[in-house]
Amino acid sequence: MADLPAGHRTAPAAIVHYHEISLKRGNRPLFLRHLQDNVLRAIGDLGPVRLVQLPGRIMLDLSRHPDPARLRERLARVCGVANFSLALRAGVSREALRAAVGQAIEGRAFRTFRISARRAFKTFPLTSVELNRDLGAHVLALRPDVRVSLEAAELDVRVEVLPGEAFVYADRDRGAGGLPVGASGTVAALLSGGIDSPVAAWRLMKRGCRVVFVHFHSAPYLPDLSRGKARELVARLTQWQYYSRLFLVPFGEIQREVVLAVPPPARVVVYRRLMVRIAERLARHAGALALVTGESLGQVASQTLSNLTRIDEVAGMPILRPLIGMDKLEITEQAHALGTYETSIEPDADCCTLFTPRHPDTRTEAAQLAALEARLDVARLVTLGVETAEQETFEFPPGAGPYPARGARPRSMRESVSE
Repeated sequence: MADLPAGHRTAPAAIVHYHEISLKRGNRPLFLRHLQDNVLRAIGDLGPVRLVQLPGRIMLDLSRHPDPARLRERLARVCGVANFSLALRAGVSREALRAAVGQAIEGRAFRTFRISARRAFKTFPLTSVELNRDLGAHVLALRPDVRVSLEAAELDVRVEVLPGEAFVYADRDRGAGGLPVGASGTVAALLSGGIDSPVAAWRLMKRGCRVVFVHFHSAPYLPDLSRGKARELVARLTQWQYYSRLFLVPFGEIQREVVLAVPPPARVVVYRRLMVRIAERLARHAGALALVTGESLGQVASQTLSNLTRIDEVAGMPILRPLIGMDKLEITEQAHALGTYETSIEPDADCCTLFTPRHPDTRTEAAQLAALEARLDVARLVTLGVETAEQETFEFPPGAGPYPARGARPRSMRESVSE
């Protein structure tokens, strides 16, 4: 490349590898476009970056970047990235590669090392094995106190030789994996404020979905704490998808009407069926194709197989449950890793604690629910929930603008839905 560093000098760069995208064949360009956009969005506020698509990898030219190390935290949250490395960009001559390897090990404390060289083109004058030996001998000449260990090296210096340029790095960071957000469409997640639902939403982001959030609250019947938790959780999850929409649905008045018409054991399932109906309307308004919940089979009374079947019956779109086979310990571990756990366990008073019986039914029959819901004006309650919903937007990095650009922010749901 014409803009390679002159002579034996190097320039900073980041090499981003992806795995699953490589298997997409004809759809690969679409997935790569989403990944490229997301990478630039994640790091765009940290300094100037030039992105170059190379065979099987993305290169970020950081020659004008003030602090390349700051990219690590951001790139680790880009879905679709298998791994990434802060690297030295060099020419492909033997002398240039030796100089880059010497710079890569400078100041590092290690007793054993190995060179892992790969050639992306076979006309390079040395084979990978020969290059390993040549660069390894150079390291031994620079550091006679170390030795080669192919099986258990403390330092693994990786060398990627491409046509016209090469990259040398000694650290590899793990990426989020999966598919880039936006490549798989949009879903709407029912966000309770507890431990499970943020994890469920994140797992769909990792499968390439952009997530819209729907939170049901019972203000003013209960203290207004759950809305604050929902906002905190969405703000944190927005670091993974860069732009989020949150619908806040007042559910207290709807619950009050259910209490007047439905006996206590069946109320939880009736609540959930109403939530699904309302969330589906909001989901369609937002362009989502499916709903997402944090339900895990058998975890609570409303999550028995029988009750989940009754809840699914009222949905006109798929309900995705990515945690259905996970236990609470597995979900909690993932929440810790995401950084949502501490927020999720903060005390609040969400709609699940209002008018909820001590002993709900674990097996509600379809005919029973039909008879109970006949006592309610279900269509009016659903419309009430949709039209009184408030909508908020979140963006990351802050101040970066809507992603993707959508023009003016939407008006109230009553105005939007009625159009």
